[in-house]
Amino acid sequence: MLKTDDQITLSIEVAELRQEMARMTKRADELGALITELQEETVASVAPKLAYMDAHAAFGVFVVAVSDLRQQITNKDKAINRLKTRYAQRTLPPAKYAQRFCELNAEMLGARMSTAKSTLDRMISSKDFSDLRSEMLLRRRGAQALTHKIKKLIFGIRVGAIGPLEFFTHHEPLSVAFKQFDSYVTSKAATKLVQAAEKVAHQYGYDIILRKRDVIMYRNRATIDDITDLVRAEIQDYL
Repeated sequence: MLKTDDQITLSIEVAELRQEMARMTKRADELGALITELQEETVASVAPKLAYMDAHAAFGVFVVAVSDLRQQITNKDKAINRLKTRYAQRTLPPAKYAQRFCELNAEMLGARMSTAKSTLDRMISSKDFSDLRSEMLLRRRGAQALTHKIKKLIFGIRVGAIGPLEFFTHHEPLSVAFKQFDSYVTSKAATKLVQAAEKVAHQYGYDIILRKRDVIMYRNRATIDDITDLVRAEIQDYL
């Protein structure tokens, strides 16, 4: 049976439509592949640059910087241990041991206070701590008053005005006040450590700096850098 002109025309149009659909499908597939490729490139281009810092190791720079100040603490600690050894060997009467033990512990508190206060003084004098200088100057005034009270405690024990029974009543509040002051000094050093890490991050183009708290079991060295040494170098001369 012969097709009419209308049927022939319709068949041609259907064939052309199918070809056009095939071309559109192919083009859609090509566009889809292109979009996927662009998405992958975009993700790669905006992926944050990561690094981590061992804060404990970096902070060690500050500890070493004031090691000369900390020597007095080491000396008092040795003196206390020698006293304990003598008492254990029964070469020291209990009453004399108790009096000397209180005296050395008061002196230890004084040594720790002196170390923390001298550290604060170095921070105040450092140009790298200049942004914190005003508040540190205010803290130093309070530190001077606390230092005076500790010296009075030491003197009182030496002249016998404060005995072993009264010692801890006087020592405890001063020890608490010292810990608060020492925490403040440490916090200012920690502030500078954070600022140094931020400076390194900007300098080397890092987006995120992680703080190492525990042992890192694994890290991809190609994507996560250790900037601890860079931060240590930055703060090397702060104190």
